Amino acid sequence: MEEINRDIDTAGTEAGGEDALVGNVNKLILSPPGYTGVPRKGHLTFDACFESGNLGRVDYISEFEFDLFIRPDTCNPRFRVWFNFSVENVRETQRVIFNIVNFSKTKSLYRDGMSPVVKSTSRPKWQRLPAKNVYYYRCPDHRRNYVMSFAFCFDREDDVYQFAYCYPYTYSRLQHYLDNLERRNLDYLLREQLGLSVQQRRLDLLTITNPIHLNPECEKKVVFLTARVHPGESPASFVCQGVIDFLVSEHPIAQILRDHVVFKIVPMLNPDGVYLGNYRCSLMGFDLNRHWQEPSPWAHPTLHAVKQLIVQMNQDPKVSLEFYIDVHAHSTMMNGFMYGNVFEEEERVQRQAVFPRLLCHNAPDFSFSSTSFNKDVVKAGTGRRFLGGLLDDSSYCYTLEVSFYSYLMAGSSAPVPYTEDTYMKLGRNVARTFLDYYRLNNLLDDSQPRNHFNSLHELPSGRHGNNNGNGKNQDGERKVHGLRGNC
Repeated sequence: MEEINRDIDTAGTEAGGEDALVGNVNKLILSPPGYTGVPRKGHLTFDACFESGNLGRVDYISEFEFDLFIRPDTCNPRFRVWFNFSVENVRETQRVIFNIVNFSKTKSLYRDGMSPVVKSTSRPKWQRLPAKNVYYYRCPDHRRNYVMSFAFCFDREDDVYQFAYCYPYTYSRLQHYLDNLERRNLDYLLREQLGLSVQQRRLDLLTITNPIHLNPECEKKVVFLTARVHPGESPASFVCQGVIDFLVSEHPIAQILRDHVVFKIVPMLNPDGVYLGNYRCSLMGFDLNRHWQEPSPWAHPTLHAVKQLIVQMNQDPKVSLEFYIDVHAHSTMMNGFMYGNVFEEEERVQRQAVFPRLLCHNAPDFSFSSTSFNKDVVKAGTGRRFLGGLLDDSSYCYTLEVSFYSYLMAGSSAPVPYTEDTYMKLGRNVARTFLDYYRLNNLLDDSQPRNHFNSLHELPSGRHGNNNGNGKNQDGERKVHGLRGNC
């Protein structure tokens, strides 16, 4: 989430407080006080020593109740939001209440019906807990911090259960996905290692385009997309995968886009933070989305490598870097929406609003009314703000946010919880919106089915591709972007 955490709780920063936790629980068995001997069924075993795991401490309150403490981000005690842990050695029909007691934020979608996700070994698909079993409240027993409590009934003794803040998307999952893509030997997909993280994990760069555009002498339009600079914002990875899935598909829109645009995608900007189960920071405790102005090659190597590449492309006269989109997840708002920059020139302000408006038409879960444009001084180190100042006035830089919880459909007040699939569908709709933006609808063969890719919403047929002869579309929103010549 790009927004600064103004509601960070500092009550837990005293020496010896719960934020002093530095490691995850490792097969921690919780037996009743005074009990000795071999653990019985129902003496729960907690574990978070796995990839993207996070649980720092468990306190036994009673046979039915346990207080759980989030481990703070490595080297930064301020951030305690993401949790991801497993429970085993359960007793069939055992009912428990888990209290997560040390959130660092007060505002939360838990107040609006969000609930944790759960899966088990016999039911490996993540699902949200019923909202009626989740409670979010100030607790006098925990210095009036906000606590999220949820009730759960274990139903299969041999299962290992896993609970998380939101659907996890790990570094290993990304590597497996990219390895499978690479094995397809697609001539329009190039995977490169742009650099390594502090802990020597890959920083992957994907280039998706017609291979003719790889000729350095060819003029090219570039769309640059990044995700997971904030490691706990796992929905960003599902959105990013949706973008990639669509662009490498045989969908006729994807083929047209590859013929006209070069897509550069960095799917995971903070692989160490993701692997470690941090919410916002890197291994060394840095919020990388505040260090774009002067990233250090040793402290922020992934950010440094991406910035170097963007600066290099910006200096290439053959390259028109037209979009930078950084994908995040938001912990207090619903729907998908964007943040953009503020400009003095009114025409540039209007042109910057075009892409979010088009996306709002194409994706029913995207909200233009929640989209905003700002130049808040605390955002100066973000990718959106820094690159918005670096690139020329034909470039547009956005933060794309998507709710950790749900979206509201037009005319409805009932929130629809996001799933892994609907996050990816938003990504697909982001990708196909470039067809409207670049006015390429006329290149579609009318015999091709528009709903071939099962998007959330039908792509409008030429709605924004009509030119009224004065250089603007039918709504007067922007001048025509002429296509760069193909080599």
